[in-house]
This record gives sequence, structure tokens and C-alpha cells, in this order.
Amino acid sequence: MGDRQGMVNAPEAVRRMMADDAASRLLGIEVLDCADGRAVARMRVREDMVNGHGIVHGGLVFALADTAFACACNSWGPVTVAAAAEIAFVTPGRIGDELRAEASVRTRFGRTGIYDITVRRGDEVVAEFRGRSSTLRNGPS
Repeated sequence: MGDRQGMVNAPEAVRRMMADDAASRLLGIEVLDCADGRAVARMRVREDMVNGHGIVHGGLVFALADTAFACACNSWGPVTVAAAAEIAFVTPGRIGDELRAEASVRTRFGRTGIYDITVRRGDEVVAEFRGRSSTLRNGPS
């Protein structure tokens, strides 16, 4: 992840966070772009990522969107975590699909932010995710 152009240009806080993100690394999630409340991440659906119906497990679609969300809300610098999130699955992903999550800030107020993340396969929407973030007062505990 760290060698990709998007990570080279990402804010330092995001580069540090992603360097320690073993879960995203395990899933093969790559951050392609990140700055000022927005981020783009992608993941290729592998055979070990599908459920009993042969479609990508919803939790893994959520994980991709959550990684893009984390990068977008941490792009401002202070340590920021998810306070809540919801996802609507629109169409299933399948083995071999490249899924791309695009996150953008909707609004920030106090220590809270709201972000929308769209997960796509090409031009087709796979899922819509909305996350609410909370900036920690004193960093991680």
C-alpha cells in the first residue's frame, strides 16, 4: 500500500494509520487517493471472499467502504474513529470483480463528521455506505 502513488500523496496521519492496518492489508485493500475529507480505495474479490451464494460477503464490502471512510476522516490529521455506520447493498459483487470505494465528507461539526462512501464495480453501484466519525480528544487509548 505504501508504495502506491495515492499513499505517497496521502496526509501523514493516513500513511501512519494504513501502515499499521493489518486488516486492510489482509484483504488486499489499496488506497489510491486521499486528501481533505476524501479517499479512494479498491479491493479485488478473491475466492476466499465469497459467501455460500457465490457473492462477495457483505462484511467485506463494508470493510472496503470502512477503510475509505477511515482514510477520508483521518485526512484532516487528528485521530478520528467511526461512531456509527450503515450500508445499503445494491447489487452483488463476484469473484474477480475489482471494487472501488469513493469516500467524501458531507459535513463536519465539532468533533463529528458525516461521510458518504459509494462502492462501485466499474460504473455500477454495489453499495452505499454512510459513516459518522468522532475525533478523539487525546488520541487513541
